[in-house]
Amino acid sequence: MGKMSKGVVVEYDFTVLNGAEILFNTAKKLLKGVGVTLDTRLEALHLAGGKYLGGLTELLDKVGAKKADPGALARELNVAFNEAVAERAGDAVPVAFKNFVKTLLDKDVKVVVATRGNAPVLAAAIGDSRVVAHSEISTTYGSCKWDAWKRACRMNGLHEMLTAAVTGSGYGVKAALVAGMSALGVVNDRVAWQDFGGADDVVKALDKKAADIVLQMLKVN
Repeated sequence: MGKMSKGVVVEYDFTVLNGAEILFNTAKKLLKGVGVTLDTRLEALHLAGGKYLGGLTELLDKVGAKKADPGALARELNVAFNEAVAERAGDAVPVAFKNFVKTLLDKDVKVVVATRGNAPVLAAAIGDSRVVAHSEISTTYGSCKWDAWKRACRMNGLHEMLTAAVTGSGYGVKAALVAGMSALGVVNDRVAWQDFGGADDVVKALDKKAADIVLQMLKVN
Protein backbone atom coordinates (compact mmCIF):
# COMPACT_ATOMS: atom_id res chain seq x y z
CA MET A 1 0.00 0.00 0.00
CA GLY A 2 1.42 3.38 -1.03
CA LYS A 3 1.87 6.35 1.21
CA MET A 4 -1.37 8.33 1.58
CA SER A 5 -1.49 11.97 0.60
CA LYS A 6 -1.89 14.73 3.10
CA GLY A 7 -4.78 16.97 2.17
CA VAL A 8 -7.06 19.89 2.80
CA VAL A 9 -10.82 20.10 2.31
CA VAL A 10 -11.96 23.71 1.93
CA GLU A 11 -15.59 24.65 2.55
CA TYR A 12 -15.50 27.26 -0.24
CA ASP A 13 -19.03 28.62 0.16
CA PHE A 14 -18.48 29.67 3.77
CA THR A 15 -14.79 30.59 3.73
CA VAL A 16 -14.03 32.35 0.45
CA LEU A 17 -17.60 33.33 -0.37
CA ASN A 18 -19.57 34.93 2.47
CA GLY A 19 -22.05 32.07 2.36
CA ALA A 20 -23.28 32.82 5.88
CA GLU A 21 -24.53 36.23 4.74
CA ILE A 22 -25.97 34.84 1.49
CA LEU A 23 -27.79 32.12 3.42
CA PHE A 24 -29.19 34.52 6.02
CA ASN A 25 -30.53 36.85 3.32
CA THR A 26 -32.00 33.91 1.37
CA ALA A 27 -33.72 32.52 4.45
CA LYS A 28 -34.94 35.97 5.50
CA LYS A 29 -36.56 36.52 2.10
CA LEU A 30 -38.28 33.10 2.13
CA LEU A 31 -39.55 33.50 5.69
CA LYS A 32 -40.86 36.99 4.96
CA GLY A 33 -43.15 35.30 2.43
CA VAL A 34 -44.86 33.40 5.28
CA GLY A 35 -45.00 36.39 7.60
CA VAL A 36 -41.91 35.67 9.68
CA THR A 37 -39.15 38.25 10.22
CA LEU A 38 -35.81 36.48 10.57
CA ASP A 39 -33.16 38.21 12.66
CA THR A 40 -29.74 37.18 13.95
CA ARG A 41 -31.14 36.00 17.29
CA LEU A 42 -33.73 33.70 15.73
CA GLU A 43 -31.15 32.37 13.28
CA ALA A 44 -28.75 31.58 16.13
CA LEU A 45 -31.42 29.99 18.33
CA HIS A 46 -33.18 27.83 15.78
CA LEU A 47 -31.32 27.50 12.48
CA ALA A 48 -27.53 27.70 12.73
CA GLY A 49 -25.79 24.35 12.64
CA GLY A 50 -28.94 22.27 12.24
CA LYS A 51 -30.68 20.63 9.32
CA TYR A 52 -32.90 22.97 7.31
CA LEU A 53 -36.05 20.98 8.06
CA GLY A 54 -35.54 20.61 11.80
CA GLY A 55 -34.49 24.22 12.27
CA LEU A 56 -37.37 25.67 10.25
CA THR A 57 -39.90 23.41 11.98
CA GLU A 58 -38.68 24.63 15.37
CA LEU A 59 -38.56 28.28 14.29
CA LEU A 60 -42.06 28.28 12.76
CA ASP A 61 -43.46 26.60 15.87
CA LYS A 62 -41.74 29.15 18.11
CA VAL A 63 -43.18 32.16 16.30
CA GLY A 64 -46.61 30.57 15.83
CA ALA A 65 -46.57 30.41 12.03
CA LYS A 66 -48.94 27.45 11.94
CA LYS A 67 -49.95 27.77 8.28
CA ALA A 68 -46.39 27.63 6.94
CA ASP A 69 -45.08 24.30 5.61
CA PRO A 70 -41.57 23.69 7.02
CA GLY A 71 -40.91 20.86 4.57
CA ALA A 72 -41.66 23.02 1.55
CA LEU A 73 -39.65 25.91 2.98
CA ALA A 74 -36.68 23.63 3.68
CA ARG A 75 -36.67 22.42 0.08
CA GLU A 76 -36.98 25.97 -1.22
CA LEU A 77 -34.14 27.19 0.99
CA ASN A 78 -31.86 24.37 -0.11
CA VAL A 79 -32.49 25.07 -3.80
CA ALA A 80 -32.33 28.86 -3.45
CA PHE A 81 -29.07 28.87 -1.50
CA ASN A 82 -27.39 26.36 -3.80
CA GLU A 83 -28.46 28.43 -6.81
CA ALA A 84 -27.17 31.62 -5.20
CA VAL A 85 -23.80 29.98 -4.61
CA ALA A 86 -23.74 28.49 -8.12
CA GLU A 87 -24.30 31.95 -9.60
CA ARG A 88 -21.02 33.02 -7.99
CA ALA A 89 -19.04 29.93 -9.02
CA GLY A 90 -17.58 31.63 -12.07
CA ASP A 91 -16.76 34.89 -10.28
CA ALA A 92 -13.15 35.98 -10.10
CA VAL A 93 -11.49 33.91 -7.37
CA PRO A 94 -9.54 36.15 -4.96
CA VAL A 95 -5.81 36.23 -5.67
CA ALA A 96 -5.21 35.60 -1.96
CA PHE A 97 -7.09 32.28 -2.19
CA LYS A 98 -5.17 31.29 -5.32
CA ASN A 99 -1.98 31.92 -3.33
CA PHE A 100 -3.38 29.80 -0.48
CA VAL A 101 -4.05 26.95 -2.90
CA LYS A 102 -0.72 27.23 -4.74
CA THR A 103 1.28 27.25 -1.50
CA LEU A 104 -0.33 23.96 -0.47
CA LEU A 105 -0.16 22.30 -3.88
CA ASP A 106 3.51 23.20 -4.24
CA LYS A 107 4.13 21.20 -1.05
CA ASP A 108 2.29 18.18 -2.53
CA VAL A 109 -0.75 18.68 -0.31
CA LYS A 110 -3.93 17.60 -2.09
CA VAL A 111 -6.47 20.44 -2.19
CA VAL A 112 -10.18 19.57 -2.35
CA VAL A 113 -12.55 22.52 -2.70
CA ALA A 114 -16.12 21.67 -1.70
CA THR A 115 -19.13 23.66 -2.86
CA ARG A 116 -22.91 23.36 -2.94
CA GLY A 117 -22.82 25.29 -6.20
CA ASN A 118 -21.28 24.41 -9.56
CA ALA A 119 -18.07 22.48 -8.86
CA PRO A 120 -16.72 22.28 -12.45
CA VAL A 121 -17.25 26.02 -13.02
CA LEU A 122 -15.56 26.79 -9.70
CA ALA A 123 -12.61 24.56 -10.59
CA ALA A 124 -12.19 26.45 -13.87
CA ALA A 125 -12.33 29.78 -12.03
CA ILE A 126 -9.60 28.67 -9.61
CA GLY A 127 -7.56 27.80 -12.68
CA ASP A 128 -5.21 25.12 -11.37
CA SER A 129 -5.71 21.63 -12.75
CA ARG A 130 -4.29 20.14 -9.57
CA VAL A 131 -7.28 21.33 -7.53
CA VAL A 132 -10.13 18.86 -7.01
CA ALA A 133 -13.63 20.37 -6.98
CA HIS A 134 -16.06 18.40 -4.80
CA SER A 135 -19.86 18.72 -4.95
CA GLU A 136 -21.27 18.97 -1.41
CA ILE A 137 -24.92 17.97 -0.88
CA SER A 138 -25.32 19.08 2.75
CA THR A 139 -28.68 20.46 3.89
CA THR A 140 -27.23 21.76 7.15
CA TYR A 141 -27.72 25.48 7.80
CA GLY A 142 -24.39 27.29 7.50
CA SER A 143 -22.12 24.26 7.86
CA CYS A 144 -22.04 20.52 7.29
CA LYS A 145 -22.16 17.48 9.56
CA TRP A 146 -19.27 15.14 10.34
CA ASP A 147 -20.34 12.61 7.71
CA ALA A 148 -19.96 15.21 4.96
CA TRP A 149 -16.34 15.81 5.96
CA LYS A 150 -15.68 12.06 5.96
CA ARG A 151 -17.39 11.69 2.59
CA ALA A 152 -15.24 14.45 1.08
CA CYS A 153 -12.12 12.63 2.29
CA ARG A 154 -13.16 9.17 1.16
CA MET A 155 -14.34 10.29 -2.28
CA ASN A 156 -11.01 11.98 -2.89
CA GLY A 157 -8.55 9.41 -1.62
CA LEU A 158 -7.75 11.15 1.66
CA HIS A 159 -7.61 9.87 5.23
CA GLU A 160 -9.23 12.03 7.90
CA MET A 161 -6.21 11.86 10.21
CA LEU A 162 -4.00 13.28 7.44
CA THR A 163 -6.46 15.95 6.32
CA ALA A 164 -7.26 19.47 7.53
CA ALA A 165 -10.76 20.89 7.27
CA VAL A 166 -11.05 24.59 6.43
CA THR A 167 -14.46 25.73 7.59
CA GLY A 168 -16.43 28.94 7.97
CA SER A 169 -18.36 28.13 11.14
CA GLY A 170 -17.91 26.94 14.69
CA TYR A 171 -20.32 24.11 13.88
CA GLY A 172 -18.08 23.08 10.99
CA VAL A 173 -15.09 22.97 13.36
CA LYS A 174 -16.91 20.62 15.73
CA ALA A 175 -18.10 18.41 12.86
CA ALA A 176 -14.58 18.16 11.44
CA LEU A 177 -13.19 17.16 14.85
CA VAL A 178 -15.86 14.45 15.17
CA ALA A 179 -14.83 13.23 11.71
CA GLY A 180 -11.26 12.86 12.96
CA MET A 181 -9.81 15.87 11.14
CA SER A 182 -7.89 18.91 12.29
CA ALA A 183 -9.64 22.22 11.60
CA LEU A 184 -8.85 25.79 10.60
CA GLY A 185 -11.69 28.26 11.18
CA VAL A 186 -12.40 31.27 8.97
CA VAL A 187 -14.37 33.92 10.85
CA ASN A 188 -16.41 36.83 9.52
CA ASP A 189 -18.88 39.17 11.21
CA ARG A 190 -21.93 36.99 10.52
CA VAL A 191 -20.48 33.99 12.42
CA ALA A 192 -18.28 35.79 14.95
CA TRP A 193 -20.66 34.84 17.80
CA GLN A 194 -20.10 31.12 17.20
CA ASP A 195 -17.76 28.96 19.29
CA PHE A 196 -14.66 28.10 17.26
CA GLY A 197 -13.12 26.23 20.20
CA GLY A 198 -11.20 23.14 19.10
CA ALA A 199 -9.87 24.71 15.91
CA ASP A 200 -6.09 24.57 15.52
CA ASP A 201 -6.25 28.23 14.56
CA VAL A 202 -8.66 30.89 13.34
CA VAL A 203 -8.08 33.35 10.48
CA LYS A 204 -10.00 36.13 8.76
CA ALA A 205 -9.17 35.07 5.19
CA LEU A 206 -7.46 32.34 3.21
CA ASP A 207 -4.11 33.51 1.89
CA LYS A 208 -0.47 32.37 1.88
CA LYS A 209 -0.20 33.01 5.64
CA ALA A 210 -3.23 30.77 6.26
CA ALA A 211 -1.65 28.12 4.02
CA ASP A 212 1.50 28.21 6.14
CA ILE A 213 -0.68 27.54 9.21
CA VAL A 214 -2.25 24.54 7.45
CA LEU A 215 1.20 23.20 6.55
CA GLN A 216 2.15 23.39 10.24
CA MET A 217 -1.09 21.60 11.16
CA LEU A 218 -0.27 18.83 8.70
CA LYS A 219 3.40 18.74 9.77
CA VAL A 220 4.56 19.41 6.22
CA ASN A 221 8.01 21.02 5.96
